[in-house]
Amino acid sequence: MLGETVIALQARDPGANRMRAWRLEAGRDLFGAWTAEVQFGRIGRAGRTVTRSFGAESELRAFMRARLRRRASAPARIGVAYRCVGADAGSAGLLREFGIAQARHHVVVT
Repeated sequence: MLGETVIALQARDPGANRMRAWRLEAGRDLFGAWTAEVQFGRIGRAGRTVTRSFGAESELRAFMRARLRRRASAPARIGVAYRCVGADAGSAGLLREFGIAQARHHVVVT
């Protein structure tokens, strides 16, 4: 079963003025529904937040995988790779599956 999942990624290329942040928080809400909240935008700015609810854990997992697959394709799209700057301990395998590296200042979120 999926516990609380937190993954924070950043794509940084100051020379090309590309400074992107992306954060996913997923798990169950107070009513037991599976939810995911994704925050994204330019580093240092408010950005946007999108919240989705799911009927089953498998739907949530598919959503998370699709979003991480998209972040993994960033070098071809925006010219710089996303790196993990913070994640819960259980997300390491998922990040490894998509080839998302950990930044030097990676933080384990509890």
